[in-house]
Amino acid sequence: MGLLSLGTPLPWEEAKKHADHVRYHGITQFMNAWDRLKDRHGDELLWGDEVEYMVLSFDNEEKNAKLSLRQTEILKKLSSVVHDMPNGFGDAMDIPTFHPEYGRYMLESTPGSPYTGSLQDLLSVEGNMRYRRRLARKHLKANEIPMTITAFPRHGTPGVFTEPYADPAGAISSHSLFLPEEITNPHARFPTLTANIRQRRGSKVAINLPLFIDERTPRPFVDATIPWQRNIYPEDPEAKNGAALLDHIYMDAMGFGMGCCCLQLTFQSCNVEEARRMYDALVPLAPIMLALTASSPLWRGYIADVDCRWNVIAASVDDRTEEERGLKPLKENKYRIPKSRYDSVDMYISTEWMNKPEYNDHPAPFDEKIFARLQNHGIDDLLAKHIAHLFIRDPLVIFSEMLDQDDENSNDHFENLQSTNWQTVRFKPPPINSPIGWRVEFRSMEVQMTDFENAAFAVFIVLLTRTILSLNLNLYLPITKVDENMQRAQKRDAVRSGKFYFRKNVFPPGQKSPTPSPPLSPVSSGATTPIDGEHVLNGINGVNGNGMNGIHNGRPHKDTRLRNCFPRVPPPENGITRGPVEEEYTEMTIDEIINGKGDSTFGLLDMVYAYVDTLDVDEKTKNKIGEYLNLIRWRADGTLKTSATWMREFVRSHPSYKFDSVVSQEINYDLMVAIDEIERGVRKAPDLLP
Repeated sequence: MGLLSLGTPLPWEEAKKHADHVRYHGITQFMNAWDRLKDRHGDELLWGDEVEYMVLSFDNEEKNAKLSLRQTEILKKLSSVVHDMPNGFGDAMDIPTFHPEYGRYMLESTPGSPYTGSLQDLLSVEGNMRYRRRLARKHLKANEIPMTITAFPRHGTPGVFTEPYADPAGAISSHSLFLPEEITNPHARFPTLTANIRQRRGSKVAINLPLFIDERTPRPFVDATIPWQRNIYPEDPEAKNGAALLDHIYMDAMGFGMGCCCLQLTFQSCNVEEARRMYDALVPLAPIMLALTASSPLWRGYIADVDCRWNVIAASVDDRTEEERGLKPLKENKYRIPKSRYDSVDMYISTEWMNKPEYNDHPAPFDEKIFARLQNHGIDDLLAKHIAHLFIRDPLVIFSEMLDQDDENSNDHFENLQSTNWQTVRFKPPPINSPIGWRVEFRSMEVQMTDFENAAFAVFIVLLTRTILSLNLNLYLPITKVDENMQRAQKRDAVRSGKFYFRKNVFPPGQKSPTPSPPLSPVSSGATTPIDGEHVLNGINGVNGNGMNGIHNGRPHKDTRLRNCFPRVPPPENGITRGPVEEEYTEMTIDEIINGKGDSTFGLLDMVYAYVDTLDVDEKTKNKIGEYLNLIRWRADGTLKTSATWMREFVRSHPSYKFDSVVSQEINYDLMVAIDEIERGVRKAPDLLP
């Protein structure tokens, strides 16, 4: 959602005059926070999920599923309802929170309080998600349904795809040919963000997805639904002049990307070093999990030849000028910037010995003055370069009332840039005057159709983070290979047909099988008093708690909670070797990465099970965890389809489909009805769910 502030947003021509001011004070705010919190230690694992819904309105007579633009009214009602609820719903049913998102048809939900590291909390995730959906559904109109789909298949099609109808001719902030102004959240941040991205870039954003070419798809494909002759705004001829590519699905507004839904997880770490270690470990996993959760093959009324949303969002907020994109020599701008501000991570930041300099092989530009300023303040090169890289961007939305801030008691200038660098993983410093600690946010996964699936992926990632820290796993790949994996992950049916770069051996030197390391006791770790989870709710997006276990008679006993505060990774006894990085990885299938190769090579699931075996798990809990992990296993080996494959096959097997790549109003209606029925359990989908 980003930083929602109240005030008067500045138009781009005025806002850009204050960019250096925001950057300078943003860095001051980060350094002040660093001085206060760099030695903070002993926070328990608090974690949580963020699930986004689209509210659909169903017209059963016309057989039309439309986006309901009642977000403001719905959120007001939900806010009133949850405010009047008494406490005491129990661990699984704490009062949830609902938030606005970019699209006026979207709802964002988070748990009422962060989950803790107890196994009971781990198993409460699905119930919590179901409760949130039921609560939202209860306070909608009879014909409205909150659905967890990544992309609405007929978003931006000619005709009626919103309720109420809105005309794209009034798209003031985006100048879109397809999306009306009313599609955007009315909070001043969102239309200003949309307009300022367009104005900074010097043109509308241009999104082109390869079209899935079916038996009767016209070739070359020239999209007849593009209003080629509309001349309301100066940018309207862009599509005709080359922005829209042949054999592609063309989109031209921020709403196509930021109007997507996803599943995100945020984790509180024991300390800053552990947060940086977890951040690095999750970077190579981001494309793998993107492929496993693929669920967006349908765009603007057509079938795409990709399965995921990522490149759509990256292009939808790409504010780089032609100079920054390398299309013109640098003159007005400082940097050539290889990626959009919404893209995969550009560098690793951990100071552990496993992080070799060779892994940071992506040419990520950074502000040298900011880098030097951070260095001079005592911040190490890796973190200083990370922050200096984020701050090459301009602040896109500046509120006039917030220009001058108290840098000791505010971090709004820092968050202005931090929160608009939308990467696959986000390193999050503690907020000002808050009990919240150092956090890491995992952002690549697509939202799934059912709460069972979303819970399964959440539980898997939680257990995988504990496994990585417990087993001292080394997942490093060169960043350029991670970038390549991100592109491969979005290809059609990447889970079954694609190959991805992955490390040949993820274990520490000399170790060939999973051997969990004991957690540190509170005394030996220097842990402080754990934070009360109820006070960590705001701003964590569901960061949940995990306790630390002690040592009994010099030997670790089985944990009753997910562990936290692991020791630093010990270097090899014989010293650190520096062999060729190219020999450390190879190409593997998703099945091999998740389930292993069937010989002595362990998959990620084997390691998760090894970690679970170190916990004091009863049979009921073990069985439920097994259900979730089986979904991951069977998605990886192809036994179960991804949502994207299932959706594409549903469309192509629909009686009215003409094998012309078009998702008609009727097909879309039946697809949305089917998804709702699957989520509610009244329709079986044995090829999708266990």
